[in-house]
Amino acid sequence: MGISTLKYLLIFVVSVLLQVLIFNNVLILRVIAPFVYILFIVLLPFDTPRSLLLFLSLALGITIDMFTNTPGVHASASLLIGFLRPGILELITSRETLESVTTPRVNNMGFHWFVTYVTFLVIVHHLFLFFIEAFTFQGFLITLLRVVLSSVLSIALILLSQFLIFRN
Repeated sequence: MGISTLKYLLIFVVSVLLQVLIFNNVLILRVIAPFVYILFIVLLPFDTPRSLLLFLSLALGITIDMFTNTPGVHASASLLIGFLRPGILELITSRETLESVTTPRVNNMGFHWFVTYVTFLVIVHHLFLFFIEAFTFQGFLITLLRVVLSSVLSIALILLSQFLIFRN
């Protein structure tokens, strides 16, 4: 097992523990809930094989579901962003950049690129998660408000992690 594999295993475990032990207990104004466990999917190397990316996304979501008693909700949302991640990367990044840089970090790709990348993934994740959780369009505006506010908080926490933990 290489040092890189151990590093990503540690990121997986820490993401799950932070989400389960801390962030699942944060609910601001009964509307805003941060979901930073997706940081693991965000930080996977660009050259991660698609099948491995989908497997790891599903494993992450199932792990969160087991701890939060939400069967399939986080697994499906995580799997969705794992599926869409390569397309989002192609949309916002040139082929040369993807071949020359190995990991999506603020240090490697720049602040603006990283914010755009994280914003796409977080909004897709939160839209799917909150609407599948509500399973109705009856409270559409409230659910949309939850998506927007929770996305802002999640993005801010993910960006903060880049400057506190993953700095050079």
